[in-house]
Amino acid sequence: MPFEKRGNAGKGAQTRQQKTIDPFERYDKLREKGLWLNIPGPADTIDQDKHGVRSALADVGIGYIGWTHNIFVNNQLPNAARSTIANQLYMGQNPTFASANFMIVTYDLSRFGIADGQIVVGAEQQYWTWDRPGPDRVGINTLAYYQTFFERTVELKLGYLRNQNEFTGTLFGGITGSNMSALFQAGMSTNAAPTPAVNLKYNIDDRLYNKVSVQRSISPDGAFAHITENPTGLNWSTANAGILLVEEAGYKSKAAAGVPDTWLRAGVGLNSSRYTNLADPKQQRESGNNFHYIAADRQLWQSDALGSPSRGIYGGFSIMLAPPVLNRIGQYYELRLYAKGPFDSRPSDLIAFVASNTSWSKFAVDAALTKGRLAHRDTTAITGTYTAHLAPGIYAGVGLSYIHNPTSITHTPQTEHALNLLVSTLVFF
Repeated sequence: MPFEKRGNAGKGAQTRQQKTIDPFERYDKLREKGLWLNIPGPADTIDQDKHGVRSALADVGIGYIGWTHNIFVNNQLPNAARSTIANQLYMGQNPTFASANFMIVTYDLSRFGIADGQIVVGAEQQYWTWDRPGPDRVGINTLAYYQTFFERTVELKLGYLRNQNEFTGTLFGGITGSNMSALFQAGMSTNAAPTPAVNLKYNIDDRLYNKVSVQRSISPDGAFAHITENPTGLNWSTANAGILLVEEAGYKSKAAAGVPDTWLRAGVGLNSSRYTNLADPKQQRESGNNFHYIAADRQLWQSDALGSPSRGIYGGFSIMLAPPVLNRIGQYYELRLYAKGPFDSRPSDLIAFVASNTSWSKFAVDAALTKGRLAHRDTTAITGTYTAHLAPGIYAGVGLSYIHNPTSITHTPQTEHALNLLVSTLVFF
């Protein structure tokens, strides 16, 4: 009898413990691995596990996440110089709409004894009313294999990768992001332009790491030229593209009670692609392009250390450099201040303030001036946004961005200033 009582007590405790287990925890190993990008899990989707579809797929090792990100930008200044779509010079000069839609499917290989093994297949579709940042496409987003070695000390990921989600870390708060154009122009692959790559990460301890990549560069003529030539993303290479080597070293500590969230990282890229020399565009293309960056984000204050330690106020900066003789953007500087869960009644909203300065290539600017054009040497932007988490899987954002010289290098007297209204929606399923 005493034994039976102990057994019943244990059974009751076990039942209480089971009630506290997160029902979505079983899906964690099915989320895409190897990214710094914290894509929400099934608990933060609109469908969660309706009709048991996600559970049935998980039972056979399959996970999925999809999302649609839609953005509207429009200059609010009364004297804004409108143009035809064909002659538009910057986002918001005309009312501009963009939509990017993703679907990522994973297959768990750990069920076959491969440590953290995973196959990832993803597709992306994008549409722009102004195609210069685009253009429109339907194609792969990723096609990857991932596994770990030596008790997760080493992580390997290879395939068609989008390294914008593997390096640098430019989304803060998981929603709002900074500008990576200085790295894209120097060859880093993107969501719309994945390229063959092998990434290897060495976790020195649970905070320090070093990560390297051997990646096929995107087109040296830019993302627009790359996507135009290779819209599906399946081509092995594009014209004049070579190999991009990337290395990033960093320190990353997640928020805990009394321990602020901290992420410090610095990286370098070397590219063998053949670029146009902006000092003398008529001469033969040359290789040797590169970039450098350093970035930091630090939690300055925890507003709910015991409940949700990630809530609070953060500060950060980014510096990105590239040789101006081969790149239109020579320097990019950014300061940011943001708050996660700014109000107790809105614990998963985000407020962000970002100031940035883009320094254009002196060679490209001088070339424009010699042709008698109005040209500027830098672009400065100050942006404030509020992103609301409206329901599981549903986010909406609104903001204003003042931009001095919103165009790239050349401008007209009517396009020196912009005050863009920013409206966005982000839905996960």
